[in-house]
Amino acid sequence: MANIQLDDLDRQLIDLLARDARVSNRKIATELGVTEGTVRGRIKRLQQDKLITFTAITGLQMASKSRLAFIWVQADVERTREVARLIADMDPVNAVMITMGSFNIMAMCLFDELDDLVEVASDRILAVPGVHHVETSIAVKTVKYNARVAKITESSPLDSDGD
Repeated sequence: MANIQLDDLDRQLIDLLARDARVSNRKIATELGVTEGTVRGRIKRLQQDKLITFTAITGLQMASKSRLAFIWVQADVERTREVARLIADMDPVNAVMITMGSFNIMAMCLFDELDDLVEVASDRILAVPGVHHVETSIAVKTVKYNARVAKITESSPLDSDGD
């Protein structure tokens, strides 16, 4: 995936689809001045290369759990990817990111009861070998969340061993 090159047409196509993924290939072709077959082929290639995917993005109000929590993790630097993968495999965890700063991993999860958050953060994540410290933050109000920009997807650089 490191050698994938996007040209101007790819970028324009992605931009149009990011605004409205339901737009027809015919309309895209007309707007970009190419054939419908070109659009169809480009979309197929972008999907195969895992550069785009089509999905319905639900709002947080659709979640079965009512509270959003951020779990900040300090782990051994040399074990960061391994620890992140282990946390990602935990059932209530919805997202895991490797970060820079005081904490090198951030996990997000949805929960209903505070005891559920304590169980994940203190009992499970803190017990992972290489984890030194865990802090949690609970979102009390979402002021802004733009799903078009702040998409959180299942695929990530953690899926490959290359940097």
